[in-house]
Amino acid sequence: MFFSKKCFRRFRLSHIAAFFFFVLFLTLPIRSLCCTSVIITGKITPDGRPMMWKNTDALVFDQRLSFIKGEKYDWIGLALEDNPVNAWFGTNSAGFCIMNTKSYNFVDNEAWDINNGFIMKLALDKCASLEEFLHLLDTIAKPIPVSSNYGVIDTRGNAVYVETYPTGYHVVDVNDPAIAPEGFLVYTNYSRYGKKDEGMGYIRYYAAEHILMDAIAKGEQLTPHFIFERMARSYYHPLLGLDLRKMADEGYDPLNGFFPDCDFIPRRISVVTSVIQAVRPGENPQLTTLWTALGYPPCSIAVPAWVSCGKEGLPVVIRQLEGDEKHDSPICIKASALKLDIFPITRGNGKNYFRFSALYNSRGTGIIQRLAPIEAHIRDITLPLLEKWRSEGHISDPERDALCREIDAFLTENFINKEFTLDK
Repeated sequence: MFFSKKCFRRFRLSHIAAFFFFVLFLTLPIRSLCCTSVIITGKITPDGRPMMWKNTDALVFDQRLSFIKGEKYDWIGLALEDNPVNAWFGTNSAGFCIMNTKSYNFVDNEAWDINNGFIMKLALDKCASLEEFLHLLDTIAKPIPVSSNYGVIDTRGNAVYVETYPTGYHVVDVNDPAIAPEGFLVYTNYSRYGKKDEGMGYIRYYAAEHILMDAIAKGEQLTPHFIFERMARSYYHPLLGLDLRKMADEGYDPLNGFFPDCDFIPRRISVVTSVIQAVRPGENPQLTTLWTALGYPPCSIAVPAWVSCGKEGLPVVIRQLEGDEKHDSPICIKASALKLDIFPITRGNGKNYFRFSALYNSRGTGIIQRLAPIEAHIRDITLPLLEKWRSEGHISDPERDALCREIDAFLTENFINKEFTLDK
């Protein structure tokens, strides 16, 4: 339920006050690597193609998309180009797609988590299907050194989460209507088969689930761009029953522009948000499309990429800068610079508060609102070509290369090199 003008004053005195009590928990030591993800089956997408999304929370703020020549399959993903020991999200030339969220209700020892990215790197190198990924897990000596929820989509129509724990795994089939009656599953930082009521991310889980359920009820189309705009940049808080963006749309801004950064999907430590739109069974896996918004998602732009781009063909704005020891990309650098004005307080607990009015406000001058037409242009020049390639059954290399260079030129002028004076 949202707010009327009549109840807004009461809301400010009760819900806002209550929310500040929640902020006390921000001073407690907590695990930081907490991500939000979803797998959406082709049963509920407008074109029948499944999707996976991961909003990555981490303490490594330098992000880039890399092309890796794998042992068996080439792939693109969130990895270090010159030393791809780990991968954190990606798709390979066989159309195999994988992501993960760390699980905190199977084991108590965080040392188990150090191999999550290595497993995904191996999978992208070697696997073409869910069956091959499960075989990979079977061949690893037990106890298995991971505690993770792996999201997997392949070209055979499989769409699952694989919950791993020290001695094995559970497969949760998103295509099974008994498990996912609405055609999607959200995962945060706990496992269905783990210890009940332990782990993390319950509020983010309900936020993501609510957004999707509401969209389905209204007949909205679930596309990669819906996910970027409505989920990765959502400021809906289900526990408090408030939606900051909706408040702004109705003319209400936070009293001084600031709000506590607690349990929203995008967080101070959100470093990248990515969506893979996979292919229908029988389609060319080359058409699998990865969209990524590098850096703090509310201040970034989603850019498409394909494995067939190769190392030199990826858009320059999402690739690692030449000679950059931080392994950063131009878009990530820009988004991180804008983020400094969103989290301007660094002393004490100030880092736990963000200037929401600079992101989104009733005047329509927030950075999310100003970047929306820029991202829409990237979408509008990409989708017609993508539909053409799908109808032809393959990607045209010259058209893809020309598109990537057009994206580079447009974003360099309108985002990377553009000054944004934030309305605070």
